[in-house]
Formats: sequence, structure tokens, C-alpha cells
Amino acid sequence: MSAGETPAPERFAVRVDDADLADLRARLDRVRLPEHETVPDAAQGIQLAQLSTLLTAWREHDWPARQERWNAIPHYRIVLDGLGIAFWHVRSPEPDALPLVLTHGWPGSVLEFEDVIGPLSDPAAHGGSARDAFHLVIPALPGFGFSDRPREQGWNPGRTARAWARLMTVLGYPRFGAHGGDWGAFVSTELARLVPERVAGLHLTMPIASPLPDDLLAPGPAEQRVLDRRNLHLADGYGFGMQMSTRPQTLGYSLLDSPAGLAAWLGEKFAAYSDTRPESGGGVSIAQQIDTIALYWLTGTGASSSRWYWEAMRWVARSAEAENAQPVTVPTACSIFPADPWPTVRHWAERRYLDLRSWHELDRGGHFPGLEQPDLLVSEIRDAFRHQRKP
Repeated sequence: MSAGETPAPERFAVRVDDADLADLRARLDRVRLPEHETVPDAAQGIQLAQLSTLLTAWREHDWPARQERWNAIPHYRIVLDGLGIAFWHVRSPEPDALPLVLTHGWPGSVLEFEDVIGPLSDPAAHGGSARDAFHLVIPALPGFGFSDRPREQGWNPGRTARAWARLMTVLGYPRFGAHGGDWGAFVSTELARLVPERVAGLHLTMPIASPLPDDLLAPGPAEQRVLDRRNLHLADGYGFGMQMSTRPQTLGYSLLDSPAGLAAWLGEKFAAYSDTRPESGGGVSIAQQIDTIALYWLTGTGASSSRWYWEAMRWVARSAEAENAQPVTVPTACSIFPADPWPTVRHWAERRYLDLRSWHELDRGGHFPGLEQPDLLVSEIRDAFRHQRKP
């Protein structure tokens, strides 16, 4: 292997020691909870009843069974830019499938995409057309899941995008699509900016675009509703982001030491950011939440995933003008889910995503469409890339 060459990926089985599971059970059996909140809703944070429900479900969680299920998905690790990155790599049975890298965010994980793997990689076996098949690459962000926890500064979305480009090269994919929401949208957007000649198309559920000062002067009713929701989220719902982007290490001690604290920190956002209306499916299920919370706990990534915010918020563009000065030229499609806390207006996005091919505002779903509405996300991804495939 020549200097600077990336080692080949190696198969990696998920294995958690029985001692770690026993320690978790003991901690769950002796959690210390505060008194009931003094308001009738979630205005003070996750409610005691909701957290109690999560903890009860966690005590009954069968990690070995989940581990066996996840190990049935081809799982690998590779060293990229000095950091071990874990990823699922599922090749389609269709030889002409389009490679697609799917990137998650916080408080999510690769588990956001578990239910879309089959329909996207083998559509013919799931009632679709073989022409819509994808080879899937699903990496865990640095400091998340079974990827390594960075021990140096600098692992921001830009560096991560460069690592993803290298990963796709190592896997033999010179041309590919990119999908992401939350921080995955930042990484995917940057990937499209860094190697536009390689990115066949971009699909986002949270486009990274903001209003200019002029947009605030006389917005129409629909745009004002979007502005109001963004402003409310920043004022009343983004305290967690301020904490993680300024003092993540202080928070991290609690997240590593208390399963109740971790469940509260993640569970609050799973409820707040999903479409919990019964007619829309009820949002992220308790079982799905516990799978993800357990993953964070057993990989010890509460602090490292919080430090991602510290890194990312020192890297992101600080204004709409700065965002628009970093344009994206690859074909882009956006799927806007109604319960997402970061709503965007199309004409804001058009100023940055210069080849915006599709803008679809959906009637159900939230920030975690792969968990909440996997069939809908599959349909949106298929539609987004249908015109970007080579004949």
C-alpha cells in the first residue's frame, strides 16, 4: 500500500459485552428522577410521564436481538483521514443501480435508514421498478454509533464530506447521489459543493437556506408562517443546540453517566421534532426511540455527538448571504415534511441550490422521515433521482 492510500474496509460485527448490558440494567434499576413538572405540557422539557414510559421500555429492550438484526446488514469499518468510520454498505442485485450515500444527523443515527434499505436497494422485491435501484452507503458520523470518537479538533461537516468522497472512491463509485436531513443535509450539501462532477444529484429533507433581510420586510402569509415557526424554534426549542455548541463536554459527563439523562436529552427531541398526530402515524415510536438511545449509550457517544455541534457551529455559514456565497450547482430535490422544526421557503433555497429540480411539500411526517414515514421517504428518494440516472 503506497503512502497516503486508504486501507480497504473491513467487515465489522456489532458486539456489546454482557458486562456492559448488566451495568446498564443496574443503572436503569436505580435511576433517580425529579418531581413532576409544574406545567401541564412540555413547556419545561420532557414530561415525567413520557420519560417514565421510555425508561420502562428500555428496561425491556432486547439489545441482543437488535444486534443480531443489525448484523444481518453488511457492516464495515474503514480509516478515513485518520479516523475509523463505521458504515453499512448494501449493494443492489441490480448491476446498474445508482450508488447513494445517506447521511443522518442528531439525535438520529444510521438506524434512521434501516427500514428504507430493502425498498431502495431491491425495489423489484418491494413492489417497485428495478430501474429505481440504489447501491447504498450509510456511514455513521464521526463520534456517532460505531464510528470512532474524534480526539482532535476539526471533524466538522466539511471534513466529513471530504471523508465521504474518499469513501465512495474506495468503494469504486466515481459517480453517486447524496441524501441527508439535519446535519446530514449539511454534509450532503458540502459533498455536492466539493465534488460536483461526481455527485449525480442531491436530495434533502432540510435544505440549508435562510431568509435574506429583504425577505423579512413584507412576507406573504405562507412565508410569515415559516418565519414564525423558525423564530419560535430558535427562541424556545434550540437551547439544547446552544449548550452542545458551547459546552458539550460539561453536558457529556451526564450523558455518559446517566441513562435517564441520556433518554431525556434525546427523547425530548424525538417527540418535539416528529409528526405526533395519530392520523399521521404518531411520530417516532417508543421502540425506535429506545433502539437509538441504547445505541448512543452502549457506544458511549453522548459526549462526542454533542461535540459535533461545537465543531459544526464554528464551521457553518453565519448568514444567508454567506450561505448563498457557497452555491450548489448539482441537480437538487427537496422534500419538506410539515413537522420539521427548520421549515424553509422555496425561493430562499433557489438562491443557493441553483439547479433546484423539485420542491415537494408533504402532508405528514417530521424531522425523522426514515423512522416516521419510510415508505414516503422511499418514494421521494426514488423520484428525486429518477432523472439523474444514466440511460
